[in-house]
Amino acid sequence: MFKSMIPNMYVQSIYTIDFHELQRRGIKSVIVDLDNTLVESTRPDATPRLIKWLDQVKHMGLQVMIVSNNTKTRVSQFAAPLNIPYIHTAKKPLSQAFRKALKSMGTKKEETVVIGDQLLTDVLGGNRMGLFTILVVPVSDVEGFFTRINRRIERFVFRWMEKRGLLRWEENH
Repeated sequence: MFKSMIPNMYVQSIYTIDFHELQRRGIKSVIVDLDNTLVESTRPDATPRLIKWLDQVKHMGLQVMIVSNNTKTRVSQFAAPLNIPYIHTAKKPLSQAFRKALKSMGTKKEETVVIGDQLLTDVLGGNRMGLFTILVVPVSDVEGFFTRINRRIERFVFRWMEKRGLLRWEENH
């Protein structure tokens, strides 16, 4: 039942992901969540460190698209100054936004990675589409009502995975 929530990788943050290794695996595009993945949900814009990270990822030739369940206002105000395409009100884990992102970037599912901080939205949605999924530790404890509910369910799923040896940190955490 919980197998569809097991990420391909579990890392401390976006900054510890080895994108050269992902490229060797054939990855060409990145679908990334916004809140508590890239920045805190309360931060209106990108940090200098995030801007540098995005530039490095793009410089490697990878396409980046933000796919967020948040509102158009929140996502557009964050993504537009960075010149990053985005999908707002994505309704993850439903597949529609992931399919739309793949079409927009012109990449196949086996060429795309999903990075996010939630098992029930980012990882489940990415896995259902057959995408490579990377779960990151949330950058903040400040979360909305529905995310707090998701976190309770996630704790149960994490315990299930740990008991079965299914949850392994990457070496670079």
